[in-house]
Formats: sequence, C-alpha cells, structure tokens
Amino acid sequence: MSFSIGIVGLPNVGKSTLFKALTKKQVDASNYPFCTIEPNVGVVAVPDERLDKLSKLNNSEKTISTTIEFVDIAGLVKGASKGEGLGNKFLANIREVDAILQVVRRFNDPNVVHVHGIVNPKSDREVINMELILADLETLNKSLEKINSQMKGPHDKILDKQKSIFEKIKLNLESGKLISEIELDTEEKFIIKSFNFLTLKPMLYVYNVDENEVNDQPADGIAICAKIESELVELDSQSAKEYMETLGMQETGLNKLIKESYKALNLITFLTSGPKESRAWTIEKGTKAPQAAGKIHTDFEKGFIRAEVINWQDLLDCGGEVSAKEKGLIRLEGKDYIFQDGDVTVFRFAN
Repeated sequence: MSFSIGIVGLPNVGKSTLFKALTKKQVDASNYPFCTIEPNVGVVAVPDERLDKLSKLNNSEKTISTTIEFVDIAGLVKGASKGEGLGNKFLANIREVDAILQVVRRFNDPNVVHVHGIVNPKSDREVINMELILADLETLNKSLEKINSQMKGPHDKILDKQKSIFEKIKLNLESGKLISEIELDTEEKFIIKSFNFLTLKPMLYVYNVDENEVNDQPADGIAICAKIESELVELDSQSAKEYMETLGMQETGLNKLIKESYKALNLITFLTSGPKESRAWTIEKGTKAPQAAGKIHTDFEKGFIRAEVINWQDLLDCGGEVSAKEKGLIRLEGKDYIFQDGDVTVFRFAN
C-alpha cells in the first residue's frame, strides 16, 4: 500500500525546494504497477532499517519498500477557493490525497519576498486553512442544493440524515472550524467520506526554518530546513551522515515527515522476508490477519488459514527462521489476530 500527501503553502515558503529534496531519490515507478507519475508527483521509497536488516539476513534477491507519494500543489494565494491563481486546478489535485502537508515559512531571507510582506507563520496557516474551508463550503452547498431538490419528492431516511449532517458541518465551517475538528460519530464519518472534503483529511504542518533552528521541535508540527535537505540529497550516504553530525541532526527531514505521516494516518508496517524477496507492507493500525493477508493478494484473504508471526527483532536475534522455530518464537495466529508494527509473517491459505 502506498499513500499520498499533498504539499500546499503560500508562494515563496520553500515548498517546491522541499518537494525536490524529498523526491530527489524517487523510486522507479515501474516497480509499482499502479503508480502514475506526473510532473508534480514524486514517489519515494519509505526508509526502513528493519527491512534492510531482514533482507541482509535472508540474502534476499529483491528488497521492496512501501512507498509514499508527494504531490506538489502550485502555491496557494488568498482567493484560491474561488479560482484565484491556480485555484481550481489545485483543488482537483488535492482532493484525492490521503493527507495534506502545509509548508509554513519561518525562515528569514531578505532576498525572498513574502507574499504578505512579513514572515508570520500563524497568519499563513490561517490563510491556507480558510481557503480549504471555503472550498469545502462550496462543495457542501452544492450537495445541499441537490439534497433539497431530491427531498421535494419521495425519498428515504438516508437523505434526511445527510441533510442533518451537512447542515451541522456547514455551521462549523462558517465559524472557521476544520471538519476534522468537528465531533462526528462513525455513521456520520461514513456518510461524508465519499465527498473527499479537504478539511477532513489529516493535516501536517512543516515549518521551513533557518539552519540554526533545524533541531527545534514545534509542538504543533515539524521543523525542517528545506535548504539543508536539498544539500543532503546531493551527498553520498557517508558525507550526508557527517554533515548531519556537524549540525546535530539525528535524522533527515524525510524520515521525520514519514514518521509523522504514519501517526496522522494511523498506519503501521508488517514485513515478509525470504531468499527471493524482502518486502514492507503498510496497513492501518487495528487490521486483522486476513485483511493484512489481502494486502498481498485477495486470494490470501479469501483462503486464509493462519499466519506464522514473529517480531522482526526476535527474528534477527535468532539469526533466522530455523532457530526461531526451535526456540518457539514463531507464533501461529488465527483470523482474530491484530497485526502489530514490525511483525514478520508467512501466511498460510487454501487455494
């Protein structure tokens, strides 16, 4: 499973610089048959040391990471929801992503003019959020018009429920609330899911900071210096490591961003590994064994019998599957088993 993140921000906040740095080492799309690469989309392999170690342990012929798509949206301006700038194109591109990443400028550079004349992260966030809210209001109002028209004739109770939910959301949007901040029950979330509301999506905030602030950790986002990230991707791994050490950086901005993305989207990774292939699979937290098997192939889910499961670290510590089985560390799990992050598995299924 690959997932996608739309990168948005005002002009001149370093959004495109960050996008280029994040996607510098993008994977060959031919390895992932359902990916379509466009000029503004970069597909990146998710770094995972667990996968690398398992691949080395089993001397795998191939190592296949899970992937993340970054979609670079043209710089937003006030009025984008009404078609200002590339407003409508922006909306079309971003509705299909799984999460939205806002790049907010916190760096100071007299040579890079701020669109509002002053660096003010709080104000920038408010402008972007308001454009997303206004776009959702437009979608909502069109849907309400359609519902009201349908209610003039015979209709079922689902339509009444839809109208009630939409009116509730409309009031909140008009007061400046994102849909993700509104208290909705499971049924309400299910009813509105297909409308792809922008402000219902998980929102990540990346503050593009000066070089001396790269190790700051804002309470409401991630601090990344796009300038440093763009320099790091031009270096070989050893030089990049040494450069990071001089800056006191523990990890790259890409790694920080991926971790936060997994949290925001409630995702975990399980792994499969053998001589032919080691591979990472991304699933939602709480996924049961048959559905996890279905991520590999639908036949695995349909004919699921059991899963042989071991934690990746336990498998490494044992030095391989044979020793792990001798020590009784490989468990047999049934249909109710909920997969955990870092599980290594072999699925047994009926043909």
